[in-house]
Amino acid sequence: MRFTWTFTVGSEPIDVHGHVNNVAYVRWMQDVAIRHTQSVGGDVRAAAAGIIWVTRSHKIEYLRPAFEGNEIQIQTWIETVERVTSLRKYEFRNTEGEVLLAKGETNWVCLDRETGRPKAIPDRVIQAYTEPGDAS
Repeated sequence: MRFTWTFTVGSEPIDVHGHVNNVAYVRWMQDVAIRHTQSVGGDVRAAAAGIIWVTRSHKIEYLRPAFEGNEIQIQTWIETVERVTSLRKYEFRNTEGEVLLAKGETNWVCLDRETGRPKAIPDRVIQAYTEPGDAS
């Protein structure tokens, strides 16, 4: 199940070259992941299970520049789930012409909130992203 977030680029992420700085894409990846998680109740289920998510790695491929005033649409989804990790993918598009600007992925690791050690992802948390219905 894909989640979509659309917004207009302001002046803050624009770099000395006049386009969106590459660091902004990492911030947007985190922001859209949080929005997706909240929309399906994954944050509530994670808190109830005593887990937190941390990033192991990001990968981004930049294809076209984005500029101030562009309307950007980000789609994100969970690609794979392993025992303690989850691979989330992203696509960034300029809504004008639906031009693919960038694509990326984040490898998230599930940790026990108390110990900080890796913990198996509870089925109930995984189900928040794969099953429609009650997000609590």
